[in-house]
Amino acid sequence: MTTGQTTATRPRVVIVGSGFGGLFAAQRLRKAPVDITLVAKTTHHLFQPLLYQVATGILSQGEIAPATREILNSQKNTRVVLGEVTDIDLAARTVTSTVLGRTAVHPYDELIVAAGAGQSYFGNDHFAEHAPGMKSIDDALELRGRIFGAFELAELATDPAEIDRLLTFVVVGAGPTGVEMAGQIAELARRTLHRDFTRIDPSSARVILLDAADQVLPPFGDLGKKAHTRLNEIGIEVQLGAMVTDVDAEGIVVKDADGQERRIRAATKIWAAGVQASPLGRQLGEQSGAAVDRAGRITVQSDLTLPGHPEVHVVGDMISLNRLPGVAQVAIQGGRFAADAITARLAGRPTAPEFHYHDKGSMATISRFSAVAQVGKLKLSGFLAWMMWLVVHLAYIVGFRSRVTTVLHWMVSFLGRGRSERAATQQQVYGRLALEELGPDFEASKTGGRRRIGDRVDMTGRRSA
Repeated sequence: MTTGQTTATRPRVVIVGSGFGGLFAAQRLRKAPVDITLVAKTTHHLFQPLLYQVATGILSQGEIAPATREILNSQKNTRVVLGEVTDIDLAARTVTSTVLGRTAVHPYDELIVAAGAGQSYFGNDHFAEHAPGMKSIDDALELRGRIFGAFELAELATDPAEIDRLLTFVVVGAGPTGVEMAGQIAELARRTLHRDFTRIDPSSARVILLDAADQVLPPFGDLGKKAHTRLNEIGIEVQLGAMVTDVDAEGIVVKDADGQERRIRAATKIWAAGVQASPLGRQLGEQSGAAVDRAGRITVQSDLTLPGHPEVHVVGDMISLNRLPGVAQVAIQGGRFAADAITARLAGRPTAPEFHYHDKGSMATISRFSAVAQVGKLKLSGFLAWMMWLVVHLAYIVGFRSRVTTVLHWMVSFLGRGRSERAATQQQVYGRLALEELGPDFEASKTGGRRRIGDRVDMTGRRSA
C-alpha cells in the first residue's frame, strides 16, 4: 500500500489496534493533516460478531477478516505496521511494538488505543487447553476442526459411550455469542450433516448451552425467555445456574445452584463466557492514575481521554465509562469521536466535552430464520428480527466483495442445507497446542518467532490464546 511521507511538521497520530475502534478512527482521519501509524498484532480487520459462522462452516475467514492494508490502501496519510504493542510510555509519548524479534518505537503527538479484549476464563486459564474461546480467526478455525472432526471420529468409533461423548457439544456462556454458536451447531447436525454419514446419526448430537446466570441473554429481558424457548425447540439443552468448575479432555464439571457437582462427558467444549481487556489498560492505568477494574477495563474521562493526558484516547472494549457495553458500536462511535477530537484540537477548535453513545440496539440469531432484536423500546423476535440481523451485519462487513460472497454463502446455508467451508485440518485443531508445547523457546505473541536467548518471560501470562 502507499504509506505516504512523514514530515516533521505534521502531527503524528498512532492508533493501536485494527478492530472496529482503530479502523474507524483511521478512516475518519483520512483527510486530516496528520501522519497516521496504525499498529496491530494481526494483518487483518476482524468482524468478530461473525466468528461463529467461520467456526461452523458458513463463511470463510477472508470474508470477515479483510486485510487492513487493503482497506486503507487509498489513505495517503496512513501507514500500517504489524506488531504487538508491548509498551506505551506516556511521558516519552512513544509506543513500542514487536514482531518476530523485531522491535519498533513509534513516537506520537496523539494516541488512540483500541486494543480490544480477549477471552476471560475467570482465573482458570488452564480451561483454554480444552475449551477454546471465540476471539480470533485462530480460535474459529480450531473450533471448526474440532466440531467437524468430532463427527468424523464418531463415525469411526465402535463404543456407544465414546460415540455419545464425541457427539456431545458444550457451549459455556448464554450471551449472544454462546446462543449463536449453540444454534449453529444444532443446525449443522440436524440439517447439513444428517445425510452425510452411514454409521452415526448426526441429528442425535447433544448440544448443551451452560451458564451460571439464571437467564439466557440477560440484557434482552423477555426476549431472552423467547430465545430460551426457541433453543429448546431446536433441540438445545439449556442448563442455567450451572457454574463450570473444571474442564479436561474427556468433559466438563459443573456445579449447580444447589451446590451439587456433576460431570458432562463431551469431546468438544467451547468457551463463550467472559472477556478480559487488553493488558495495555493496566499499563496505562499505572502511568496515569486511572482506575482499572477486575476485567482490565480502564476508567476514562467523559471525553475518552486519560487524566492529565488529553492527547491519549482510549476506545472500545478497553474502557469503563457509564456502564457502556462491549459491543462493536461502542468501539465504532468511540473511534470516530476520538478522531473528531484530534481534528478539532489540531484546528484550534474546542473538542466535544463528552462522548455520547447512541445505542443502535442489540440482536442475536438463534437458528435459521429466527433471531431476537431490541432497538430502543422496540422488541422483535422470529423472522423479522432475523432479517434485521442480516441487514445490519451485512452493512458493517468491510468491502463490496466480502458483502457479495457473504450473501452467496448465506443463501447456500440458510436456503439450502450445504455449508461452503467444511474443510478441517489437524493443523487447525492441534496447531495452538503444539506451539504452546514449545513453551519459552517461542515468544508470547501469537505472531510467533523465537525469543531472545535467555528470555524466559511469558508476556501473556496465559497458557492458551
